[in-house]
Amino acid sequence: MERLWSWGRPATVREIVDDLNVVRPVAYTTVNTVADILHRKGCVHRSKEGRAWVYEPVRSRESYTAEIMRQVLGEAADARAALLLFVDGMDDGHAALLREALAGRVPGGRP
Repeated sequence: MERLWSWGRPATVREIVDDLNVVRPVAYTTVNTVADILHRKGCVHRSKEGRAWVYEPVRSRESYTAEIMRQVLGEAADARAALLLFVDGMDDGHAALLREALAGRVPGGRP
């Protein structure tokens, strides 16, 4: 997912494997299996180009992150306490972003 998000374009498993192999060895079959799982879970869309599947994210990294945050908060026994602890652990930059978001001043955010 990180590769697809950072590239901002659809990619084949071969492209992903080649890029990952620059950092560490990874098998084509492993990446192909992960891509198939991500497709079945609805995280990526795939289309056929020639003989290869081309994958692209269904949602942005930010949308995915927000969904994970909502899920985790929703699973907390005490959502208020979890949220307060989360906010208390924020660095100054993230705290400022949260204040701006709550004030409706973040571009692209909901007022």
